[in-house]
Amino acid sequence: MAKGYWIARVDVRDPEGYKAYVETAKPAFEAHGAKFLVRGGAVTELEGSARARNVVIEFDSVETALACYNSPDYQKAKAIREQYATADMYIVEGYEG
Repeated sequence: MAKGYWIARVDVRDPEGYKAYVETAKPAFEAHGAKFLVRGGAVTELEGSARARNVVIEFDSVETALACYNSPDYQKAKAIREQYATADMYIVEGYEG
């Protein structure tokens, strides 16, 4: 079964307020076995438009990635995130080649 990945591109408007999102989302990530591969870090914009913060999170499967996103714990965190940041988020199926 292919792994599932969250890819998030985020512009944080209020870094102090965003900290509440990070803490509130933590239980959802832990419960679903999330592994952070990219969490912020420097960005080199090559093509298109970038956001300031980029995150890639690995899950055992697409189904697990989606279950994490839809979980009550994450939905609570999402409501906080939306107050302090603008994000584009995707779930992508991993390559098994």
